[in-house]
Amino acid sequence: MRVVRSLAACLGITLLMLLLPGTTASAVTPVTIVHTEHIKAGPYDVTLGFSVWPLRAMQSLDFTFSPDGGIAGKSGALMMTGPGIKRKDRNEPLVRHPRQRDDWGLDVRSLDAPGTYTIGFKIDGPAGHGEGRLENLTVLDQPGPPIALSWAVCSLPLLALIGLLAVCWRRVRPGRMAAKTPL
Repeated sequence: MRVVRSLAACLGITLLMLLLPGTTASAVTPVTIVHTEHIKAGPYDVTLGFSVWPLRAMQSLDFTFSPDGGIAGKSGALMMTGPGIKRKDRNEPLVRHPRQRDDWGLDVRSLDAPGTYTIGFKIDGPAGHGEGRLENLTVLDQPGPPIALSWAVCSLPLLALIGLLAVCWRRVRPGRMAAKTPL
């Protein structure tokens, strides 16, 4: 009987430890929009929201695209051009933002190079087809130090650890120690 109780207690504690972190992790934080731009795409007014402003290269941000009247019954495509876009004039379907479900959007996206970008839209809906674009969107240089300097500083602890292991290995010399051990 005692074994059954302790087994049940262990099982209960294990389940509690597995389920508790999942409750807080499943909470979805909404996107905080700090800057908006308004674009006319044919008969549709679209509000383009940014989670970071001013935009900087290699900095993660969220984009939200909110047409007036919501996204229900509408479909669209996004076209981005600029120095950090790998494939020029690439059409990408507008999909729901994972954390802002009533808007279209891009989640945690970064623009890889500074320069001038253009974001274009094609929207189809009850009012017909519309196209619009936000031109001359300026992206500034990357924040912080250059990437090579960041990597060099971050690798110093690893190099120190490798040096420490080399010194320890040299002092211990496992091959010599086994030969000196008397039988």
